[in-house]
Amino acid sequence: MAKHCLIVRGGWPGHDPVAATDAYIPVLERLNFIVDVEDTPEVYADSAVMARYDLIVQCVTMGSATVEEIEGLRQAVAAGAGLAGWHGGLIDSFRNSTDYMQLLGAQFAAHPHAPEDRGRTDVEAYRDYTVHFTDAAADHPITQGMADFPIRTEQYWVLSDSHNRVLADCELVPGAGDEWDEPITMPVLWTRQWGKGRIFAITLGHTLDVLQRDEVSTLIERGMTWAAR
Repeated sequence: MAKHCLIVRGGWPGHDPVAATDAYIPVLERLNFIVDVEDTPEVYADSAVMARYDLIVQCVTMGSATVEEIEGLRQAVAAGAGLAGWHGGLIDSFRNSTDYMQLLGAQFAAHPHAPEDRGRTDVEAYRDYTVHFTDAAADHPITQGMADFPIRTEQYWVLSDSHNRVLADCELVPGAGDEWDEPITMPVLWTRQWGKGRIFAITLGHTLDVLQRDEVSTLIERGMTWAAR
């Protein structure tokens, strides 16, 4: 029996929300989802429409949403709809809404430049680091069988709470000129239970080539499947 997925996309164009979500529509259809796409979060405020969906995939970096829209999203998830997404499209959305931050359990704070590139505006804030799977990942359907892997991309500094179930993390290691004085463990992938709904979030996905990397695309596909009602 087909399930229904809502994709909500927009916000800052630098994360290419149309191309990023278009890349996953065939994946969702292969997983037997009927997919609807909205270019604003206005649909969140319509409880009758939101009740149709088993999965919400959000790709809205920054952007804005009304109190009613955020409340509608919270109610939909609490009633059992899954919420899934990656990078700024989920973790850096709706900065003006503390209710959204509470729902997600985390907020992007920074992506520090590599020490040698500090102060440069012509270089992406990329770092080399390793995505490490936690002990909890070994038996989880999203991460089972996955091995640690190196990556070069933005490394998110994330503020998060203890209700998140972290399945992958990384070390944000200070270099010359960095203000913090010890390696800091940052979550990369986590799940969260909110009422009857499940939430899947991953910090990777700054560019389309990262989203299409085998390890990342596997995690996102499994994450969407796990989160769905």
